[in-house]
Amino acid sequence: MSALITADDLATALARGEVRVLDVQYALTGTPGRELYAAGHVPGAPFLDLDTALAGPPGAQGRHPLPDPDVLQAALRACGVGDDDAVVVYDQRTSLSAARAWWVLRWAGHPQVRVLDGGLAAWQCAGQPVTTDVPSPEPGDLVVRAGSVPVLDADGAAAMARHGVLLDVRAPERYRGEVEPIDPEAGHVPGAVNLPMTEMLAADGTFLPPARIREVAAAAGVHRDTPVGTSCGSGVTAAQMALALHEVRIDAVPYVGSWSGWIADPSRPRATGPTP
Repeated sequence: MSALITADDLATALARGEVRVLDVQYALTGTPGRELYAAGHVPGAPFLDLDTALAGPPGAQGRHPLPDPDVLQAALRACGVGDDDAVVVYDQRTSLSAARAWWVLRWAGHPQVRVLDGGLAAWQCAGQPVTTDVPSPEPGDLVVRAGSVPVLDADGAAAMARHGVLLDVRAPERYRGEVEPIDPEAGHVPGAVNLPMTEMLAADGTFLPPARIREVAAAAGVHRDTPVGTSCGSGVTAAQMALALHEVRIDAVPYVGSWSGWIADPSRPRATGPTP
């Protein structure tokens, strides 16, 4: 079953009371997610913050490590999420932060989660309404069961680069180590293969059709029987690539620490240049 849902299908599901929608708009720089949410969101959708709910404090495990299960559970319950709820998450357009939410909820043992393909932009393009009203949902009863899907640590990422395919999904110039606008060092995990996430998205921010995703993945050496991990700067875009591959039945395991976690240990090797 696809983890994506169209704006029209979401509108129908909302009208029937079949889903709970969460707004996870997020920007690494520029307008904060809460301000984006305040400017307009899907009616009835509470805001779920990536930095404080879907990630723990930055540190030795990277800029967006796994969240504390209790903190995540409290945040999801405050949004009204229950164990039996089907959930749809969305962000502005490209499903970057929505994919992080999708993956974290699955890691937390809640597989009933889908992503609004194209985000709020697609919702508005479909003629659906937005609001600035902030809902006050009844507290939910979701129980977080951390570790319900696999995750790579640094040793696992290194092993994946040797024995499978570790996809570094950042822009090519960051992978090559030519520029690094965020982290204190440039480069990539030795053995990682560069596959920019932008190659999986259409111009409107939606995911490419499955046939095209398979072609792009195959060109990077990833097939349905390939052990594959995903890495980026801090484990957000890595989840976005995992979602893209999920659409073609390829199970990718994110390295949540990603480059920011890798370089936290000065003993780990660094690689630069266009090749693994």
